[in-house]
Amino acid sequence: MKKALICGVSGQDGSYLAKFLLDRDYIVYGASRDAQNSLFSNLTELGIKNDVNLISLNITEFGNTLECINKIKPDEIYNLAGQSSVRLSFEQPHETHDSISTGTLNLLEAIKFSNLPIKLYNAGSSECFGDTVTPANESTIFHPRSPYAIAKATAFWQIDNYREAYNLFACTGILFNHESPLRPDHFVTKKIITTACKIHLNKAKKLSLGNINIERDWGWAPDYVEAMWLMMQRDEPKDYIIATGTSHTLKEFISMSFKALNLHWEEHVEIDEVLRRPTDLQIGRGDPSKANAELKWKAQLGLTHIIENMIEAELSNSALNTAKSYL
Repeated sequence: MKKALICGVSGQDGSYLAKFLLDRDYIVYGASRDAQNSLFSNLTELGIKNDVNLISLNITEFGNTLECINKIKPDEIYNLAGQSSVRLSFEQPHETHDSISTGTLNLLEAIKFSNLPIKLYNAGSSECFGDTVTPANESTIFHPRSPYAIAKATAFWQIDNYREAYNLFACTGILFNHESPLRPDHFVTKKIITTACKIHLNKAKKLSLGNINIERDWGWAPDYVEAMWLMMQRDEPKDYIIATGTSHTLKEFISMSFKALNLHWEEHVEIDEVLRRPTDLQIGRGDPSKANAELKWKAQLGLTHIIENMIEAELSNSALNTAKSYL
């Protein structure tokens, strides 16, 4: 049985990846900074918390990282850890840099020192490209416009350098936006779905948003973790764009969400300039042709079904919580 170590197992992607690997008979180790005090609610939601070997690991500390790798001896490491909010990265640039770029460097150094045949997947980000009026592919030049994007770009080049210099199996998946019911509440897509459902249930009246004219390439998170795994099954490491190839404006996302609940979004959405980022990308769109051809991977769910799935989960959770309140 293969052993996999997932750094950042408590997040959206980490949780879906853990389930994906368990379904393929992996022994899965899930790392969090403080496993004893973390709730791992996403793992519980997916019904797999007791099947994952939960460990405490801070990849910003090299000694801790090397010790864990030598102890577990994983076949595959998936680095999904790090501060994940673009907006928050402007307020916490040092934390963002340390958790993403320093963490990635420590994993690479630890693998090198261990002399173990470990494969490393690194979670990249489409934010590295900046605006992509022309869909970005693997040759598109980076133009990061946030501390988060700068940290992700740094980690990407670290992976590239160690792959070339030390012949490590290390690759980066440059993922465009991908959503699910497990998205944290501070992400705008989850905020839209949650608030729209509250309005539908007469528990809220207004939704405050910043720039709703931005355009993004949105996919389904469970589809994207499969792409991560496929990248790790290759004989030679390569970087891939993971995207749907189709983009929509945030205004379209809002309209589709409210329409699914028989609501008119114009009656409930208000623009708050305070919610605008210092710098923002107007258009994000990826070209997944390489992944389609070489990994035989293609995004399965379009935006309509993604929104429907998120709304269904949100309403189910709301009904469950209401039922619990009467017990």
